[in-house]
Amino acid sequence: MALHFPPHLHFPLLFLITICLYMNSTFAGKALNLYPFLQVYANGTVHRYEEIKFVPPSNNPKTGVQSKDVVILPQKNVSTRLYLPKISRKNQKFPLLFYIHGGGFCIQSAFSPLYDSYLHKLTAQANVLVVSINYRLAPEHPIPACYDDSWDVMNWAARGKEPWLKQHANFSRVFLAGDSAGANIANNMMIRASEESHFVLLPVGMALVDPYFGNGKPDGLWTYLCPKTNGIDDPRFNPAAHPKILSKLKCSKIYVFTAGKDYLRDRAWTYYETMKKIGWKGELRIKETEGEGHVFHLFNPTSEKAKDLMNTLVHFLGCSMIRHGYYVNSESRVSEFRITVIIFINVLAFLIAYT
Repeated sequence: MALHFPPHLHFPLLFLITICLYMNSTFAGKALNLYPFLQVYANGTVHRYEEIKFVPPSNNPKTGVQSKDVVILPQKNVSTRLYLPKISRKNQKFPLLFYIHGGGFCIQSAFSPLYDSYLHKLTAQANVLVVSINYRLAPEHPIPACYDDSWDVMNWAARGKEPWLKQHANFSRVFLAGDSAGANIANNMMIRASEESHFVLLPVGMALVDPYFGNGKPDGLWTYLCPKTNGIDDPRFNPAAHPKILSKLKCSKIYVFTAGKDYLRDRAWTYYETMKKIGWKGELRIKETEGEGHVFHLFNPTSEKAKDLMNTLVHFLGCSMIRHGYYVNSESRVSEFRITVIIFINVLAFLIAYT
């Protein structure tokens, strides 16, 4: 649900969103103001308070990161922006990250300056090949269009025909990540990937940054954008209310990120506690950043807390497991045999030196 407010819209975000969350009425034929996202007039015309901006793909000579756009489904206007890290050797493989942008399901874009800048940095620091999904926005395309579009992009990528993916994607190291509404979509994609046996990719990890799972109160935005929902405990909106579904997740690790002043904080913790309670077997972690609000890392990316969040995410994406508090990088991971040999040689050298 990431937002970028122009100067004249600098109001307390929590207050504005709270108003939006309490709006839960019959919308058909009525003017509806879902500030700061959008306004719907009685005739159905939709006005977004934030203009959807576009920046072209680019190559960064400092980091070596390249990006390009690919249209997946022209008839639906579904596309993606790919980010390729600096290549240091021929046919070098990188972990594959599907990233899904936020924006309350109704604003923002994979091509916006906010997300393009963020994913350039993430690609360079984490050394991952990123597929940034650009899904159709509600209400023109009501939910579940965003889920269907994201699933289509993932299946397209899984076929591995796109040149960058074919040559550089490590399809055994696949991750899902997103912020706010994008984290909601990422979780739903992980559930679907776990349930559908014909899906050839099995993501190993998922990062949910300030996930939009509601806050336990009537949510007018979700109700309007998803007209066929059964309410705030819809499994797509509040997965923690459906532990049997979560128990089916087949990835090996999940990292939940939240912030102390985030109005969605409680549901992030509920998700984490539910996963613990059901005895999910994977590696489960949560990180709360004190004193910060919703998706603060996008609005103030140079702050120390934003850098800390980035570093944590980079480690999560680049490391396959944690042993005794130390991360083991998946690309340079040493086999058990080689570790044993190294230890043996060091012990032998020590004995020779002191005998």
